[in-house]
Amino acid sequence: MAEYDISKLHPVFVRQMDALAALDIEAVMKNYTDDAVLLRFEGASVGIEAVRETFTGYLTVKPTLVELQEYIETEDTIFYRAIMNLNGEPEHAFGTLVVRDGRIWRQTAGFGG
Repeated sequence: MAEYDISKLHPVFVRQMDALAALDIEAVMKNYTDDAVLLRFEGASVGIEAVRETFTGYLTVKPTLVELQEYIETEDTIFYRAIMNLNGEPEHAFGTLVVRDGRIWRQTAGFGG
């Protein structure tokens, strides 16, 4: 398994991981465009206010990155698989971030093995 130096990855990904670790909703939201869409199996959050509502709930489970298992990026797309702690329990996570103008424009996210 590859090891990743988080600080050397795409700056949007680094900012997102830092904001989540700090449980800082304002820092999280600065990473998103006003017309952002977050797509999960539970549903779609369309627009910045819907994304804010989703992340406000997500931050209550105190997400913490345990291990970045796989990661690949292009100039505007990030694809990852990780283990996250949610409420102190490990969860397999995966997702895609599509970046526009230095912020997240589209995101997919899911949990499970």
